[in-house]
Amino acid sequence: MATLQVELVAVERTIWSGEATMVIARTTEGELGVLPGHAPLLGQLAEGGVVTIRTAEGDDLVVAAHGGFLSVTQQGVSILAETAEISAEIDVDRAREALRRAESEGDEPEALAAARRAQGRLRAAGQES
Repeated sequence: MATLQVELVAVERTIWSGEATMVIARTTEGELGVLPGHAPLLGQLAEGGVVTIRTAEGDDLVVAAHGGFLSVTQQGVSILAETAEISAEIDVDRAREALRRAESEGDEPEALAAARRAQGRLRAAGQES
């Protein structure tokens, strides 16, 4: 089975690196699926987005990724996020509280961005926001 090299990096650390058969990410242009042999592209990650990496072993790694870029080249896929959390590491109660706080702050741009990040964390954890 064909694979591609994937690297997902956040500002504070490398989240995951390895061989994968597919990457699905939400960009500002919409949801994007990348398979081996995909045409080169550069996309901006959407705030509150979820990235799913299907590893070469067949497991799905689900990550809440906020801000940053996705780059597809002949060498593979690089995802450079401002912040990212693997679904298993997400504190659901803390994410719900962050969403509640952000929603109570109204329509300020910072509050809306915080709400999108919290919703993305909840989606990545398999929770409804």
